[in-house]
Amino acid sequence: MLRVATFNVNGIRAAQRRGFEPSLTARGCDVVALQEVRAPVAALPEGVFGAYHVAYDPGTLPGRNGVAVLTRRPPVAVRSWGTDVWHLPPSAGSAAGPVDLVPQAPAAGLPLARELREFASHGRYLEVDLADAPVTVASLYLPKGGLPAHLQRPGSTREPPDGGARYARKMAFLRGFGRQLTAARRAARTRGRDFLLLGDLNVAHTPFDVVGWRARQRSEGFLPEEREWIDGLLGPRRLVDVVRSLNPQAQGPYSWWSWLGTCFEDDTGWRIDYQVATPGLARTAVRATVDREPTRADRMSDHAPVVVDYAVR
Repeated sequence: MLRVATFNVNGIRAAQRRGFEPSLTARGCDVVALQEVRAPVAALPEGVFGAYHVAYDPGTLPGRNGVAVLTRRPPVAVRSWGTDVWHLPPSAGSAAGPVDLVPQAPAAGLPLARELREFASHGRYLEVDLADAPVTVASLYLPKGGLPAHLQRPGSTREPPDGGARYARKMAFLRGFGRQLTAARRAARTRGRDFLLLGDLNVAHTPFDVVGWRARQRSEGFLPEEREWIDGLLGPRRLVDVVRSLNPQAQGPYSWWSWLGTCFEDDTGWRIDYQVATPGLARTAVRATVDREPTRADRMSDHAPVVVDYAVR
């Protein structure tokens, strides 16, 4: 069994203070993809990743982004859009103290789509070839975006109106990433591997993926064009939304809840964290859960880990 989790930690240093390390150990995953790690390499908490090998692209934006993939064995290959990729060997049980991060040059990758070039140094995408299963695993943090200009009203959102600039930026990313994802999936196939995309897409796909979906159709993250973009990714010969395939008519399970009000207590959430796999791998999925904390006080992040077991061993 291959147990895989994806988790937007919303800052690894804050998550550590809230219990990330024992939670990581207890979950017993073989692979963990992290988003919004939000720490330069020198500021990663000592021992926070325990017995895992870590591939990490911190990006260059202070306090933002940063993606990682944690594996039990060193990956066969690592690829990133940027050049600042690091490898952290396991620290658990080391009597010598902290282990130095080792810069690791990315393997030769595919040309980056034009729309993605401005994001190359942001620490938004990292993929690895697993050593113990014929799978390429990618960790993605997709831009949050905003509303188009005609839907923006002063006081209706936390951000001031921007004329649709954040919306345009996200839509450009989606267009470029759709092509990039197709290329990455096909490249994995030529290496004899399935492909598994893990991460925070900042889009709820269907009415089952958000509470009060009718009122959300003019909200960022549930706009028709964002949902149509996910439609274009999925298909029986392309990619499968693994959690939804195991819960075809269920509401949720949600993976993000606002810190505001009683959203968490009332389970007024969004399903925006995904495991999207090539069909052969998706067919091996036997169980999917969202590891939601029992109380608000126990929360490590505004997201919760999405965990899937694949019968590939």
